[in-house]
Amino acid sequence: MRFSRWLADRWSMAVALLVLGYLFLPIAVVAALSFNRPSSRLSYDFNEFTLDNWRNPCATADMCDAVVRSVQIGFISTVVATVLGTLMAFALARHNFRGRSGINVLIFLPMATPELVMGTSLLALFVAGGVQLGFWTVVIAHVMFCVSFVVVTVKARLSGMDRRLEEAAMDLYASEWQTFRRITLPLVLPGIVAAALLAFSLSFDDFIITNFNSGTTVTFPMYVWGAAQRGIPPQVNVIGTAMFAVALLLVLATTLRGRRASRAAVAAPAAAGQVGGRS
Repeated sequence: MRFSRWLADRWSMAVALLVLGYLFLPIAVVAALSFNRPSSRLSYDFNEFTLDNWRNPCATADMCDAVVRSVQIGFISTVVATVLGTLMAFALARHNFRGRSGINVLIFLPMATPELVMGTSLLALFVAGGVQLGFWTVVIAHVMFCVSFVVVTVKARLSGMDRRLEEAAMDLYASEWQTFRRITLPLVLPGIVAAALLAFSLSFDDFIITNFNSGTTVTFPMYVWGAAQRGIPPQVNVIGTAMFAVALLLVLATTLRGRRASRAAVAAPAAAGQVGGRS
């Protein structure tokens, strides 16, 4: 009976841990292979432990150039998509206007549209407009499908935010800008950062849409796809592990900062009320 009760109380956590283990298993394999010296270029078995892959992450100049190019495209796309998506999320979550319900439906179309359809459509658009395919066409394509993910993520954060905190700040004679800067922005910032990380991840590893609209521009996923025919260098696993570690650290830092900001936002009106009551 005690074991059954203990299992009933913790079965949801056990299922969650199993699902997380299933999701993180490929990442663990990639991290392990980053310390591997394969027996041949076409072999993916763990042969010998080595740190040479991390000491020399740039196996070839082409791979490093592809990584830098993917980071540049991802950074520009993330900044543009995050700014546009955040503004759209505030408009959809905080204001009532004609066509709002229709826009909410249209936001999901880029997320639901297959990448093959979107890639070929953008290719036809660029060719019909006489636009030369290259770096900037890839940036435009990535911004188009990243905006939807930013809007959905930031909007979810805004929907779960307690509006009474902003009202309390306004009751304490804070201006609209002060309320936004000290209350709204710190509370929404974790959602914005999460949306930016999601947009950067989607842009960095996109292959199908990029392949249609890249021209002669080679990104990191395209390099990996081309290298798979002659053997993927183990340094590719180093790049993947490093990207995951950086994203994990950013998420942890943003989460901790968000918790501190939430506590401060909740404590500020209460402290101001105590001070006002004493006076």
